[in-house]
Amino acid sequence: MSDAVAGPDGGLRCPWALSTEDYITYHDEEWGRPVHGDDALYERLSLEAFQSGLSWITILRRREGFRAAFAGFKIAEVAAFTDADRERLLLDAGIIRNRLKIDATIANARVLADWAPGELDEFIWSHAPKPGPAPKRLGDVPAVTEESTALSKALKKRGLKFVGPTTAYALMQACGLVNDHLVDCVGRRP
Repeated sequence: MSDAVAGPDGGLRCPWALSTEDYITYHDEEWGRPVHGDDALYERLSLEAFQSGLSWITILRRREGFRAAFAGFKIAEVAAFTDADRERLLLDAGIIRNRLKIDATIANARVLADWAPGELDEFIWSHAPKPGPAPKRLGDVPAVTEESTALSKALKKRGLKFVGPTTAYALMQACGLVNDHLVDCVGRRP
């Protein structure tokens, strides 16, 4: 028996995914699926940082606004943002207007712009843990692991900001480095 709950279609899902249609779609089509590519991982890392202290649905519903505001999360373009861009972002109601998070997103792009192509992808995926047993209950899903702590420390050592162990683990979950769908959840289907 697990904590999975039947959704509108009768399929069992992680309970957190059933509160809104947006969550169901995100859960079924994205969360826990492998994400590769430097820009794609930079986007997820940035969005997880913006989520810190907020509900994920807040970020999910503003994701298109974030993409528009941050040049599609293309590292090279965000790295070239000016003070005028920063001021524009602070006034953009389509995103979370947190000065520290905006500054971190721009600073992270500037750091990552100096990395070799594919380096961020390889770096993040090098911290993927070995697959373990599928969780049965929500209480079996950690918020932080040894691997997320190591990834957080490694990213900080390389100059990135807003990448604490909890944010690093959320990134690992969202990008498929770990599969925290409950054991009988439809999200475990290939």
